[in-house]
Amino acid sequence: MPDLLEFEEPIAELLKEIEALATLDPSEERDREIARLESRVNAMRGDLYKNLTPWQRVQVARHPARPTTLDYVERLFTEFVELHGDRRFADDHAIVTGTALYKGQPILVVGHQKGSDTKQKIYRNFGYARPDGYRKALRTMEMAQKFGRPIVCFVDTPAAYPGIESEERGVAEAIALNLREMAMLEVPVIVIVHGEGGSGGALGIAVGDRILMHEFAIYSVIPPEGCAAILWRDSAKKVEAAEALKITAPDLLQLGIIDEIINEPVGGAHTDPAQAAALVDIALSRALADVGAMSVEARLNARYEKFRKMGSVGIIDG
Repeated sequence: MPDLLEFEEPIAELLKEIEALATLDPSEERDREIARLESRVNAMRGDLYKNLTPWQRVQVARHPARPTTLDYVERLFTEFVELHGDRRFADDHAIVTGTALYKGQPILVVGHQKGSDTKQKIYRNFGYARPDGYRKALRTMEMAQKFGRPIVCFVDTPAAYPGIESEERGVAEAIALNLREMAMLEVPVIVIVHGEGGSGGALGIAVGDRILMHEFAIYSVIPPEGCAAILWRDSAKKVEAAEALKITAPDLLQLGIIDEIINEPVGGAHTDPAQAAALVDIALSRALADVGAMSVEARLNARYEKFRKMGSVGIIDG
């Protein structure tokens, strides 16, 4: 049975029944019953996901089976060649970069990589990038500009790595430099927040012409647990913090932080990665076409104005 989140418990028994039936010898009656139960599961899951609270969206964004950057690379791009190293210190495995073709067009892919199993998560440092990762990303972005390749960035990180060695090697400076340089890149830059968009760790590769965000992803200056620990001195207040932070895709679209919400399959991207990638494909294709049709000057001016307007939101009800 797939990993279920707390709020999905109402469908647990149905999934157990489906698993039990799947072990029986094939028959028309068995197949009909499985189809009936699967239909009920999809209907119940659809109802659950229509009314998720902000904290429940956090849980979905962190689902261990949620597709990673490399999962999308495999399904969306061809001839991917990974590029390694920042040419200063190391190759940070929490950020992957590489050249690829998208519908025949040469592009650069940059993205956080959390890993899909325990071994990979450790290897990828759970998506917590060090300064070397941000410098690698910038090095390859500058190369993309040299050769006129659009850049597609996939964001999925809890935050930048907060360890001592990260601070010693200047993680704040590395992120700040990326913000400045990405704002001035002359090639189209499309950002896709597909999991967790956590703090400066996310923003370090998230300055672009279009910011697309998955329906159940989150994007925030701080994780709800950290916010609760600071404001209430109680991390158990994470549910209240998630509500107050306005970290969901609908909230951020209303605030003008993102440009478009990418729909997900019923039950989240982890239930059907292939369909999730197909939905990303539609949004990405449209965004690249729109931004690519602009002149360099118009694109840079629009990018500047986009980020300058952030924060001018007035008073929000609720």
